[in-house]
Amino acid sequence: MRYFSTRGGDEELSFEEVVLAGLAPDGGLYIPAEIPKLPENWEDDWSKLSYQDLAVVILSLFISPSELSREDITELVYNTYAYPQKFRDPLITPLVPLSEKRYILELFHGPTYAFKDLALQLLGNLFEFFLRRRNTRKTPEEPAERLTVVGATSGDTGSAAIYGLRNKANISIFILFPRGRVSEIQEAQMTTVMDENVHNVRVAGTFDDCQDIVKTLFSDKEFNERHSLAAVNSINWARILVQIVYYFSAYFQLKKSLAGSGTSVKPDIQFVVPTGNFGDILAGYYAKRMMLPMRKLGIATNANDILTRFWKTGRYAKVNPSTGLGVRETLSPAMDITVSSNFERLLWYLAYQSSSPDDPKKRTTACKTVAGWMEQVKKEGQIVVPDEVLRAAREDFVAEKADDAQITNTILKYYEGSPSYIPDPHTAVGLHVAALVAKEEIVEPAVQVILATAHPAKFSAAVNQALGTADGFDFDRDVLPHEFRDFLARERRVIDVDRPDAGLVRATIEMVVQGKV
Repeated sequence: MRYFSTRGGDEELSFEEVVLAGLAPDGGLYIPAEIPKLPENWEDDWSKLSYQDLAVVILSLFISPSELSREDITELVYNTYAYPQKFRDPLITPLVPLSEKRYILELFHGPTYAFKDLALQLLGNLFEFFLRRRNTRKTPEEPAERLTVVGATSGDTGSAAIYGLRNKANISIFILFPRGRVSEIQEAQMTTVMDENVHNVRVAGTFDDCQDIVKTLFSDKEFNERHSLAAVNSINWARILVQIVYYFSAYFQLKKSLAGSGTSVKPDIQFVVPTGNFGDILAGYYAKRMMLPMRKLGIATNANDILTRFWKTGRYAKVNPSTGLGVRETLSPAMDITVSSNFERLLWYLAYQSSSPDDPKKRTTACKTVAGWMEQVKKEGQIVVPDEVLRAAREDFVAEKADDAQITNTILKYYEGSPSYIPDPHTAVGLHVAALVAKEEIVEPAVQVILATAHPAKFSAAVNQALGTADGFDFDRDVLPHEFRDFLARERRVIDVDRPDAGLVRATIEMVVQGKV
């Protein structure tokens, strides 16, 4: 399996090369040269596999055995998804029924209580594996290869990346996050990690500012090469690949659940995914392209609804034309994003699908189209895609949004429901949108699986706002894990940057590397 950039499709790289590079030199994102199809008897052969073994067979479809043997992948996967050492549930991503037609897929049973753990624990192990293999091939006189990991976070990516990379040999990690725009628990999870290779950079700005700074650093060829930059954000292909696994896990869990209730038919399933940067739901798109049976994927956005607006109008615009506003601060901060980085990967497939079937260089044409679109977004803040591209997008997705009032109402609704369930605000966005999507179905509604992206304890302000006056509710008793109880009182280490300036962040990294900070 080889990979190429969404903006320049001639050069192909190996899996190891794209994992270590993260972002392509032309600013594009790496995608596989082909999407593998499922083996003929996949449903029977995989139905009884553990989560770990399911991950092994799926990852093996995307990684050439000459790069990682089946034994290598198995060792990496089992080390990553160890129960109970790393993950708190033996199913890793358990499926929880809310009603006959609605389930929650809990993705927050890793070390930082967020879905990002599922990818970033493995990504950290991949970084370590590839570095160790490269360094063992060197002579004693040659310096060891190192990685400087740089990422931006709106909350959960940072802590998950830090927990995946803390104390790993020859790796330093710098996480940028927006001051005052992540929850208290999220900031504490990041800044209380005291390992010497971990560095938090708190930027006076938005998540989009932090993400733009990271992209600028990666596009600085001299700085990138000097520090061997690596990416942990979902621009890194490995993160998308790993997330494909839990769509298959959910399918098999649902099939088993339906069989237990006397239903023998295949699951008629619809995934609804709260999303900001489009990575989590893009993994579902790959699963769908691999022919995992499912209906249209449900895109759930908050008031920062650039994706919902695109699916309604075909206009992808940083500023909401009806309000004149850019990114807004909401109760679901991980989705407070105006530009969804991974959307570029989907745009490539839409451009390819919509180009002429007679074009002998369809891949190159699609790359040029995407490069033009991304340049237009950068310069003008928006694009309007052709009608055929929008039609193609609507074949696989439907999109709706939820505002803050709807988030709090949804949290209360499910807390008071039977069974009682407390979603975090991002999952509440997914639940609200799931109800909207179900009403729009002109045929019998599917069984909906809503992806729960984080534990509600990470968003105490939103949960207390929704449930603070509910009869019998006690946040500390009903929500807060014991691991979180002393976070806010721990010692912290953080570097402040007073404005969103790539030059300042670049200088900060240089000073840290030189031991001056």
